[in-house]
Amino acid sequence: MHVYRSLNPIKALTFDLDDTLYDNGPYLAQAVDQMMAAITQVDGLNNVQLAQYNQVKQGILTEQPDIYHDVFTWRAESIRQLLRLNGIKDSTMVEKITDQAMDHFVFWRNKVVVPKASLDVLAGLAEKYPLAVITNGNADIEKIGLAPYFQFSLRGGADGLSKPYPDMFQLATSKFGIAADNIMHVGDHLEADVQGAINGGMQACWINLAKVDIYQHTQARVLPHIEINQLSELNNLL
Repeated sequence: MHVYRSLNPIKALTFDLDDTLYDNGPYLAQAVDQMMAAITQVDGLNNVQLAQYNQVKQGILTEQPDIYHDVFTWRAESIRQLLRLNGIKDSTMVEKITDQAMDHFVFWRNKVVVPKASLDVLAGLAEKYPLAVITNGNADIEKIGLAPYFQFSLRGGADGLSKPYPDMFQLATSKFGIAADNIMHVGDHLEADVQGAINGGMQACWINLAKVDIYQHTQARVLPHIEINQLSELNNLL
């Protein structure tokens, strides 16, 4: 554990989900594969490739930068445009296929198995502090078994601009009824989580699972209050 800033008393904690409480990469890849499978099983779309979907998705972001704040809407609109580019012109059919593909994505997106080590840490902390989730992603804490540990969950788009904008950090502060500088946010991303928490008035804990030197990190703009290399180190702090 590295301490970079003096700490105020901690009275509540918020957590990022993806790549903080579990390794998100395999689950997201599986969900995208299943989404594409739902698309390519439609007659006339059998040869649609993921690369084309990614190209469409990036093009939408270029044209509508604010869509980044709601990844669910961004993904659905990317599917719609992909379908139109591949000859699906009927709007009712576009919506039907989009809904089916998104249903596949959401189902597999929430097949996350949270490691027992993370659950043990959350269980211990939840006995002492109110906990909440602040995420830019769309994993559902009810569906992935995390609801018992958290008082509420905030998601970019549905609950304000995505991290690192301060919207969700400020909303969490209001919902807790606790001063922001007595809340610690824990996350893996130096910009979204660390810079976002500090911009929102909270204390920031960077979970650096890759053990990268923060002074060499390209995303480092501000220092967190503390840095940990595994979630269980919070037990020593709290």
